[in-house]
Amino acid sequence: MAQTTIVVRLESTQKHFPFGQVATLIDSYGGEVESVDIIRSGKEGSIRDITVSISDQKQAALLSAFEAVEGLRTIHVSDRIFLAHLGGKIRVMPSRPIKTRDDLSHVYTPGVAKVCEAIQANPDNTYTLTIKRNSVAVISDGTAVLGLGNIGPHAAIPVMEGKAMLFKQLANVDAFPICLDTQNVEEIIHIVKAISPIFGGINIEDISSPRCFEVEQRLINELDIPVFHDDQHGTAIVVLAGLYNALKLVDKKLEEVRIVVNGVGAAGSAICKMLLFAGAQHLIPVDREGIIARGEHYEHPVWNWLASQEQVEANKGTLHDAIVGADVFIGVSKAGVLKVEDVKKMNKGNIVFAMANPNPEIEPDAALPHVSILATGRSDYPNQINNVLVFPGMFRGALDCRASRITESMKLAAAQAIAEVVSEDELDEHYIVPSIFNEQVVRQVSRAVIKAAIAEGVARRVPNQYM
Repeated sequence: MAQTTIVVRLESTQKHFPFGQVATLIDSYGGEVESVDIIRSGKEGSIRDITVSISDQKQAALLSAFEAVEGLRTIHVSDRIFLAHLGGKIRVMPSRPIKTRDDLSHVYTPGVAKVCEAIQANPDNTYTLTIKRNSVAVISDGTAVLGLGNIGPHAAIPVMEGKAMLFKQLANVDAFPICLDTQNVEEIIHIVKAISPIFGGINIEDISSPRCFEVEQRLINELDIPVFHDDQHGTAIVVLAGLYNALKLVDKKLEEVRIVVNGVGAAGSAICKMLLFAGAQHLIPVDREGIIARGEHYEHPVWNWLASQEQVEANKGTLHDAIVGADVFIGVSKAGVLKVEDVKKMNKGNIVFAMANPNPEIEPDAALPHVSILATGRSDYPNQINNVLVFPGMFRGALDCRASRITESMKLAAAQAIAEVVSEDELDEHYIVPSIFNEQVVRQVSRAVIKAAIAEGVARRVPNQYM
């Protein structure tokens, strides 16, 4: 069972705090006392903070038991997760101190006027004289937060703050969470364009499908800075990286394997496009209506585009039909749609990426005896397909070369770079993608992205080491 550490603030009206009774209750519910802090003590009673490690399932029952103790009142309960979020998880810090009037005159009035005039004369100076050179906006409307759905802009803030933390810690990129209180596509596009002058890049996050497609494409077309929808392309890049290494292990080639992609929403459509761009020749997209077959017409624009691609198979049917004779299954759909019987019908040397969150398309323990390589979106199993492997290095590279956009070649280069971080000696069925804390990931991805941007002509600056 998953353990949670909670801090319970208890008030006792008794002369002596009934700690023995409290400790016995905690033990009876399978908990463990980690620490006790006295907040207030006196003749009229006392208040203590009891830090307890307990399973998620038993927490509510324990708290109810506390309420039943005579003379004891629960003031409030918090856990380490909530404590980590108190006051927000990020802040703005000046890059230099202001200690004297002279300092003030340099960074603000009157000296700042010279800098403003220099930027007015040449807007490109914004990149060298302001935070634009190293800043990214993390934009969301809170309509498709992973595992939570449409929770709205306020509830989405902690997720966007967390993303900003990862940007800074992993790639030293200054990211700002911006949650918009609108779900109107035109309003979102207008707002992002209006605030874009201060940012060097835009990371779109947790905007529901199919609106996310139009938001991203319009912003790509109408802005001159990189726009990246991480839910789509981050997932696709890590999937391709993992697949490159998985195919090495089973001695198969991308252009030869039959690949089933189940769930053709934001992430699934990007995965399909990425696979086709990388050279896949036998693709079977599947969604809630069944196989998306070549030559058919669909109302969904992405499904219709896939149906026009010659690499997409023409056979109709269900997921259970598609999986027969497949080499690779990639799931970005929902729990339980893939059965053990389906996995057994795949070709020898089969690869299953079951990435539905929080519960994958097939239970990992049930699948493992019948697959050559398994990956999920979870951290408690090997081979976690995690977008954190992508976006820090992608934007680090794009910012350093001042890319005007992120291209398919840059994404492909990022996937190859992630795959190559795992050395030949390290590569095995339990380690096909590197850890998110591997310091080589951001470095290798950013370098690969810069090289690809220069080769494609979208880099407006060539860092010295690439000249």
